[in-house]
Amino acid sequence: MSGFIADSIRMQKIKISSKVDEAVWNELKALSRERHQNVSGLLTEAISEYVRRKRVRPEVLNHLENSMNQNEELGKLLAQ
Repeated sequence: MSGFIADSIRMQKIKISSKVDEAVWNELKALSRERHQNVSGLLTEAISEYVRRKRVRPEVLNHLENSMNQNEELGKLLAQ
């Protein structure tokens, strides 16, 4: 069983309400038919992937901050 499916089984489901463009909704419904998967499953998968791509991990931010601190003088020279 894939990690996503296993996680979905363990997670409690909530009901949401939103508005989307009709054309996008029709594409989502078509995709759900093509993949033999319900729209709710596709939405959960899409939202999960979106959040994963948009969220910056704390260690990345820490690395960026450390790098900026270590290279402060270089940054000043480049800005001139």
